[in-house]
Amino acid sequence: MGVTVQSLRSGGSPSALRRLFSWLRSDLRAAVSLTYLLVLFSLSLFANVVASHSPVTQSMDMLAPPSAIHWLGTDDLGRDVFSRLIHGAPMTLYASFLAVGVGTLIGLPVGVMAGYLGGWVDGLTGRIIDALLSFPSIVLAIAVTGALGIGLTNSMIAVGIVFSPGLARLIRVQTIVVKNDLYVDAARTFGMSPVRIVLRHILPNAIQPFIVQVTLLLATALLAEASLSFLGLGVQPPQPSWGQMLARSYGYMEISPEQMYAPGLAILFTALAFNALGESLRAALDPTRRRSD
Repeated sequence: MGVTVQSLRSGGSPSALRRLFSWLRSDLRAAVSLTYLLVLFSLSLFANVVASHSPVTQSMDMLAPPSAIHWLGTDDLGRDVFSRLIHGAPMTLYASFLAVGVGTLIGLPVGVMAGYLGGWVDGLTGRIIDALLSFPSIVLAIAVTGALGIGLTNSMIAVGIVFSPGLARLIRVQTIVVKNDLYVDAARTFGMSPVRIVLRHILPNAIQPFIVQVTLLLATALLAEASLSFLGLGVQPPQPSWGQMLARSYGYMEISPEQMYAPGLAILFTALAFNALGESLRAALDPTRRRSD
């Protein structure tokens, strides 16, 4: 069962919803991943209702095991781990979407412009992209974070800047392929402006691999947030995030290893859900599969 470009453009129409539900019924991996992510978003929205304990209130009951009062135990400062896990989800998801959003805002227009204009613009853009991609991503993110200042928003803007060259290169290649099609030449012949050609013809037909890559990068951004928070460059105490929880529990790994399970498994399952959803989208948007169906 393939998902067509028209179904993506038709937004909330009944036919588009039917195609979506039909796709989810035919792809168990996508259905499970999407259900998990929707549950996670719901928990994030209603964190104050779901978690009865304050995520920042300290107590003398430190490193307590799971119990009826503290479902996942307490950390080294006596704070409820379950509450911190639930309240940390919005920050972690915010970080992932912020990084991918920044990467998209930079990479998409740059890649489309380079691919459509070609010539020296394409050559110069390609050299800049190659230069940025030559740096190790986490090192470049740390360097940009150091320039912008420590904090979650700044660190994820840095990650988004790191993502942008790869996204720009992907959409550039797709733009080059699509702009040479006959219907684009016909649009030029009828006097359509370059902006309208890009928006109405090139972008809708070149965006499928970009959408898949953005979905996969959400998982990468999640791990990047965890890494930067682990290094103290992301979410700052006492505000919880999964990476920050993992960093703090690392110091007590020998005497209370269960402290690492909750944030570690949350990061693992969420990253797997984003990756699985991206793989399912890749298969659904594959034109060769649509032809075979």
